[in-house]
Amino acid sequence: MGIENLTPAEGSTANRKRTGRGQASGTGKTAGRGQKGQKSRSGYKRKRNFEGGQQPLAKRMPKIGFTSHNVKPYVINVERIKAVAELAEITMDSIRGVHKIGATVTKVKLVGASAKDLASKIKDENVTTTGK
Repeated sequence: MGIENLTPAEGSTANRKRTGRGQASGTGKTAGRGQKGQKSRSGYKRKRNFEGGQQPLAKRMPKIGFTSHNVKPYVINVERIKAVAELAEITMDSIRGVHKIGATVTKVKLVGASAKDLASKIKDENVTTTGK
């Protein structure tokens, strides 16, 4: 048996329906589109999720949830946590050494009356102070 002798299984393939080829074909005249109307015309296209004028399901459902891409910094008050103010160099690693911060924290902002004086000690761009 050669590859040239292979044929599909009996009944597994069917010829496509050729519409509009005369009355004897069974799909002549209106070509299976019924009588008049928008769906019988050429160029007809139903809009995605169109429900016949009824409010679509996506619009009927309540809209919930929002994810902000703006990363807000973790705020540390240097008046309360004196260990951060006493550091020689302020970086993310040195702050983690004296104060418990979550692993997901990527930015830190130092606030408080004496936070402005710590600006010269900061050696990391992810650590900022108040500008007042």
